[in-house]
Amino acid sequence: MNVALIGATGFVGSALLNELLSRGHAVRALARTPAKLEARPGLEVVQADVLDSTQVARAVAGVDAVVSAYNPGWNEPKLYELFMAGSKAIADGVKQAGVKRLLVVGGAGSLYVAPGVQLVDTPEFAGQVPANVVPGARAARDELARMQGETALDWTFVSPPPLLAPGERTGRYQTGGDEVPMKAGIPAGISSADLAAAIVDELEQPTHIRRRFVAWS
Repeated sequence: MNVALIGATGFVGSALLNELLSRGHAVRALARTPAKLEARPGLEVVQADVLDSTQVARAVAGVDAVVSAYNPGWNEPKLYELFMAGSKAIADGVKQAGVKRLLVVGGAGSLYVAPGVQLVDTPEFAGQVPANVVPGARAARDELARMQGETALDWTFVSPPPLLAPGERTGRYQTGGDEVPMKAGIPAGISSADLAAAIVDELEQPTHIRRRFVAWS
């Protein structure tokens, strides 16, 4: 497939880049600073500001799908505002380009711990997650709510479990819907490499069109 990737230099995005290229997909990475990405076989780097839907549309035109691991940066003072603005510009640009398939990497904060209670709204989340990360978690939750009203795109929203860390690719994972996955009585985890494998599996064999799913090991 020809896949446009947003956020290729980030924690999850770099794992996605490796996974896509290892499977033989052609990747067009959107970057504000293309020099940050080294040349690799199968990789095309296009300069684009994802806060500008017109630039996004121009950059993704002609691809089969767009995978977005967009994050303005956990230390960005306007993290919430930029996350929401960038996410909307990406979706708008994808639609303008006539691309139907969009996979978005979100956070674990929007997963439910009880009926009507999302993880990001619990005291435990606020007490254990660094304060600078919380606005990003809330933005990812609000972006999921926005996407759930999206009817023009064949979208999928992917949540990692609460514990996401570097690690080896095993290719073994489970998927669920909207609840925090538990393992031996504690929140489950996954490596960034296995999360990337789950996302590319969904790209190749879609089973969660216009739905969110969570993947864990």
